[in-house]
Amino acid sequence: MPKTKFDGVIEAVRYTPSGEIEVVRLYERRGAIWSDQVLVGRQELVERLKKGKRFVTGQRKTYLGGVFEAGIAVRLAGNGDSSVVVSEGASNGKDTLASVPVF
Repeated sequence: MPKTKFDGVIEAVRYTPSGEIEVVRLYERRGAIWSDQVLVGRQELVERLKKGKRFVTGQRKTYLGGVFEAGIAVRLAGNGDSSVVVSEGASNGKDTLASVPVF
């Protein structure tokens, strides 16, 4: 069974008091290698998802630079200005990344 390909792994999230994503901490694929931790704001994350980039939740395995424990896929739900960022299986009408720790 082939591995699922993805462009980034979201490791942690910070929410605003209103429940929207403020910023996510992620690792990003850059060709054959992976970046260090990158902080990405909500608007930039939404733009990347609209461009077709694929993100999953998860974390980097200790001492294994390019090896990740990949979790569930992240997607953009809704349309237009009312879009919300959710992980697969979540659909409560607000930004929700299940099983991603808050920092």
